[in-house]
Amino acid sequence: MGVIGRAIVEVSSKLTGVVASLTQEKTNGSSRLGTFLFPLLAFFLGNLTPDGQYPWGNLTDWGNNQYTECPITGAVRTYDFVISRGVIAPDGYQRDVLLVNGAFPGPLIEANWGDKIVVNVFNNISSPEEGTSVHWHGFLQQGTPWDDGAPGDTQCPIAPGKSYTYEFIASLYGTSWYHAHYSAQYAGGIVGPIVVHGPTQAKYDIDLGPVMLSDWYHRPYFDLIKDMLAPGGSPRVPSDNNLINGKMNFDCDAAAAAGDKTPCTPNAGISKFKFQTGKTHRLRLVNSGADGVQRFSIDGHTMTVIANDFVPVKPYNVTAISLAVGQRADVLVTANAAGSDPKSAFWMRSDLTKCSAAKQPIALAAVYYDQADPDIAPTSQPWADAGDPERDCGASDDLDKREPLYPIPVRGEPAVTKEMKIEAYRNASDVFLWKFGGVSTRVDYNHPALDMVVKGNMSFPEVWNVRDFGAAKTVRLVVLNKGPGTHPMHLHGYNFYVLSSGPGDWDGKTIVRPSNPVRRDVEIVRPWGHLVLQFDATNPGVWAFHCHIAWHASGGFFSSFVTQPEEVRRRWGGSGMPPKMEQVCREWDAWSQINVVDQIDSGS
Repeated sequence: MGVIGRAIVEVSSKLTGVVASLTQEKTNGSSRLGTFLFPLLAFFLGNLTPDGQYPWGNLTDWGNNQYTECPITGAVRTYDFVISRGVIAPDGYQRDVLLVNGAFPGPLIEANWGDKIVVNVFNNISSPEEGTSVHWHGFLQQGTPWDDGAPGDTQCPIAPGKSYTYEFIASLYGTSWYHAHYSAQYAGGIVGPIVVHGPTQAKYDIDLGPVMLSDWYHRPYFDLIKDMLAPGGSPRVPSDNNLINGKMNFDCDAAAAAGDKTPCTPNAGISKFKFQTGKTHRLRLVNSGADGVQRFSIDGHTMTVIANDFVPVKPYNVTAISLAVGQRADVLVTANAAGSDPKSAFWMRSDLTKCSAAKQPIALAAVYYDQADPDIAPTSQPWADAGDPERDCGASDDLDKREPLYPIPVRGEPAVTKEMKIEAYRNASDVFLWKFGGVSTRVDYNHPALDMVVKGNMSFPEVWNVRDFGAAKTVRLVVLNKGPGTHPMHLHGYNFYVLSSGPGDWDGKTIVRPSNPVRRDVEIVRPWGHLVLQFDATNPGVWAFHCHIAWHASGGFFSSFVTQPEEVRRRWGGSGMPPKMEQVCREWDAWSQINVVDQIDSGS
């Protein structure tokens, strides 16, 4: 099936089987996401304090500023991750993948607001060997910029056979994810969910946990990049399928008829969820894909949105929601459809929109009420706007609908305003690349920009695309999209304010709800349009700002911001950097001196 703009799409009967013909180990390794074996989440970890308080004390999501009033619980949540190669078939099509602890998606990281998260990552990628690093999406990394996980930016890659320990405070709460940040490696399988429990005014009965939405590719990520960056190559990298919690069926007969001899099992198995009749359930939606905008819905059920990314919002109701790569939404769903018949079953849907290069854009999962037979496929029909063509290429819900629960007004005129154009071009070798702010980026794995700032060296090669904002405390970014594609813009180290989004150039004055604008860490810039962001540049470090489409970042659509460099040098100059920062670079230097690092893309 090609890329289609559509309101409702007919689903082939070959994709709707609910009786799995493969075991969970064959499809997803050691992961239990998407099965009834995945445990319900508690409302927080541990027990109430002796005086009856939650771990975060009496802080609330509506009355406290999470950026300035983060609790310090003293609890440490430690995880050990081994990244290695494996063979699984998430949709029945067998392929070589990269796994975290033998699982796709990787293990859940869970913490309370204010806990310290410690993750020991061991690089066991072999045959062939590769470097790696892991980014903890949406975490501010205040005081720990070297643990942001962007190689060439904040660290050297973790060399094969070596490890690196990430340590950071869960200073925001809600739903997020982790993923490799080395080339487009995460498209090969290195992804997993994160849940940070915190205060909420929303009332619900059951936390079903993460619902990860991801386009899926049957070829290795490196082969896809080689084709994309070959002379005459295309920037459109079509996905082969779409997954919910790492599962979906695939039309194996069609693949075989086209001459594909890869082992493929029909009706491999889809994700299943159990709803308790009459109860309200929290679902934590994550677009963990490489490219596609997802349009998510559950037949017959209205969703109440209570958070976008790590930001609680004033609740609003939708029947379908769009999420670009990297975006998250926490939604509440009450099991009261079909007269609350406990034998009811419904389709959960996530469709890749028409802006995505997708061969099979439809992902299905099954939702079963208490007494429904989990071996019988639902027969429910989609909402009329489940594939709303007005939103196919655009955007998340309207800015005026998404209002943060805790109000923070926009500061006055920013100290710095930076215009950054998105441009596509072909170089002298006829290779398609992206320019962002006039530069197509290529990072240097052996010389992280953060290390240079700490040592007082601010002379960055132009190709690194590093922007020094000096002592500026407020920065405004005017992103201008000069092409037909949609781009989810992600800023590390900060939540930004979304001041304006629309077609054409910004008029220089329009700000949507300046008393309390949208805040989040990923926002779409629409085709031939503009996106105006602002952030309080008070977190010293080096922070990536890039399109979160993996193929675009690989093609040079990446930049880095230096904020408060004098403070970086004051805090960490001399012997202030943790020894692990130098250690991971020494190990990478030693490995890369005797092994060829085949960095054919930007590296980020």
